Amino acid sequence: MLNRRLVALLVVISAAMVTVARAQTPTKTPIAHVIVLFQENRSFDHYFGTYPHALNLPGETPFKAHPHTPSVNGLTPELLLQNPNLSPPVRLSPADAVECSQTHAYTSEQQSAHLGAMDKFVEFDGARNNQGIPASDEDPNCDPRMVMGYFDGNTVTALWNYAQRYAMSDNSFATNWGSSAVGAINLVSGQTHGASIDADARKADVIAGTVIGNPRPLLDDCSPASTNRITLAGRNIGDLMTAAGVTWGWFNGGFRREDGQDKCTASHLGSNGQPQPDYIPHHQPFQYYPSTANPHHQAPSSVDAIGYTDQANHQYDLDLDFWRAAESGHLPAVSFLKPAAFEEGHNRYSDSLVEQHYLVETINRLQQLPEWKDMAILIVWDDSDGLYDHVLPPLANGSTTEADALTGPGACGTVRLGTYQARCGYGPRLPLLAISPFAKSNFVDHALTDQTSVMRFIERNWGLPRIGDHSFDEIAGSIESMFDFSHHGKPRHLFLDPETGQRLDSDDEQ
Repeated sequence: MLNRRLVALLVVISAAMVTVARAQTPTKTPIAHVIVLFQENRSFDHYFGTYPHALNLPGETPFKAHPHTPSVNGLTPELLLQNPNLSPPVRLSPADAVECSQTHAYTSEQQSAHLGAMDKFVEFDGARNNQGIPASDEDPNCDPRMVMGYFDGNTVTALWNYAQRYAMSDNSFATNWGSSAVGAINLVSGQTHGASIDADARKADVIAGTVIGNPRPLLDDCSPASTNRITLAGRNIGDLMTAAGVTWGWFNGGFRREDGQDKCTASHLGSNGQPQPDYIPHHQPFQYYPSTANPHHQAPSSVDAIGYTDQANHQYDLDLDFWRAAESGHLPAVSFLKPAAFEEGHNRYSDSLVEQHYLVETINRLQQLPEWKDMAILIVWDDSDGLYDHVLPPLANGSTTEADALTGPGACGTVRLGTYQARCGYGPRLPLLAISPFAKSNFVDHALTDQTSVMRFIERNWGLPRIGDHSFDEIAGSIESMFDFSHHGKPRHLFLDPETGQRLDSDDEQ
């Protein structure tokens, strides 16, 4: 009987400690909850090149900007009409939302930049490579000129409306050149070096111990044995938050299932009309690290344990775990949200309209939580898909491997962050939006930032150390100029229609 009473008492004490921990996490800013919506494969010019001017053709969702909307570093009339690439930029309508995926590799993206001229996108990043061989057998008819495609506010209407009401950046970049795994790893660690290879990895995936392609995480039951599989050494932002007692989680669509079926086989019909697995292992960066992996996709021990270290190890399912926690008062301080693949915006198996539907439904729902009053939602992308952007990224760190080509064959400037190779960056310019009661309204931020700037904000806000080991967070610019922390009073909401991206309701005016 005594043991039972003791166990019961310990349970009560534990629950009380959890409640106190959630309530007493100190922050440097008024933001107590960060939600990172991590999307796929879009360049800045592809989504915002003509912002805030939309063509408004008949039959398309109309968009009209506020009169005092600031301009962006976008596609000028000269770039639209006299572009140095083989094809000029091509406006895509809502009917063109389903696109081919472009090449977007570490080397090809540097070659597209062509020593800073930014004029070889069709040859090197188009859906066909420079030998005319299709980049994918799924659609051999992909037109390489579509690498120059862009949307305006008649298609990506929701994103343009969010930019009108909240803040966006036109000077934010991928940390390195390359594809999805590179961007995902940089988001959480700023360090793509330290790969331990399970088998002989192709140079397209790992070179000089650094990830430049899409190897799969070895510590993940869903990574096919036939693929190159790796683990990563070093720390990530999850390690820092765990050590400091900051609640956090990565929530991935299709990460686990409750119906007893194989967790790796959940799927939806993709935009290309083919079944698409919901979960893609190399899009989940924490699975590369022994300290933060959940290899068997185990469920959390309880809803109120979400955000803390248990058998799930901070890696969760988006539908089954995030919303149960968020809507029952257990929202972690930091949450990374990765949708099922068909909703993530990756060209070929997803598209911009499906992505819009997911983003709007998610943001509408988040704004109804009590935590909205102290929340910041950051919409970020993993890579550019190789899609055209006219801005040459700043050279923050160099590399001299055979895979490099930015400043010459086998060259990308000078290594500045330690001695690790194959971390040429910054990479392509990407969209970045901040949606928050504290976000500046109708504001375009020109401060230089990169993917690790998100991590740097988390580090500063919760008083965490930096990653170390020459992570890019050492030099990351701040996103705080997108916020006004002197703002007090009623939180600003903006509810949009998931289908059209147009306004449904708003409780403040410009």
